[in-house]
Amino acid sequence: MTKTPVRNVAFDVGRVLFRWDMALLFGPLVDDPAELDYVLSHVVTEAWHFEHDAGRDLAELVAERKLLFPRHGAVIDAYATRFLESIPGPVPGSHELVEELDERGVPLFAITNFADEFWARFRPDQPVFDRFRDIVVSGTEKLAKPAPEIFELAARRFGIDPAETLFIDDNDANIAAAQRLGWQVHHFRDAPALRDDLARRGLIDG
Repeated sequence: MTKTPVRNVAFDVGRVLFRWDMALLFGPLVDDPAELDYVLSHVVTEAWHFEHDAGRDLAELVAERKLLFPRHGAVIDAYATRFLESIPGPVPGSHELVEELDERGVPLFAITNFADEFWARFRPDQPVFDRFRDIVVSGTEKLAKPAPEIFELAARRFGIDPAETLFIDDNDANIAAAQRLGWQVHHFRDAPALRDDLARRGLIDG
């Protein structure tokens, strides 16, 4: 059976368009490797950060965390005020693919798990997003991937048919959720593999 041609492309942001590593923020603040591992695995974890991505208030999260980890107040404050230091720059090759797709006239969108307050600080300095027609941000909508509701919201707001849209994400659960809802998917590993997939679909030159 022939696949429906892809007419639109929807990107994830973290670890697809931009590198993201919490250790880059906390490494310079915590000298001892064992202590850094404790901070990343217990104090300022990706699972806790996900709550902010999903729309929980930052001040509330920080106050709650400080009660749980009173001796780690400084790193918890750093998360709140210096989060963008965990995003060191683009994923190599990804922005070039965005530019090629845009220049070919492919409608571009994004669905990102990103806290609303952090997105407001991050977005203005990133001109790559000027090429996108619309971006659904989890923290703004208080819906986060892999919940089906965020994909349904995105499809409605973008005015697209998921069957005609390629969704690109690095996260297994997000890919599976999108696929169940009828999106075409690419499980992102690196830009060269994505380039090959886009070329096979006729979206860019090989």
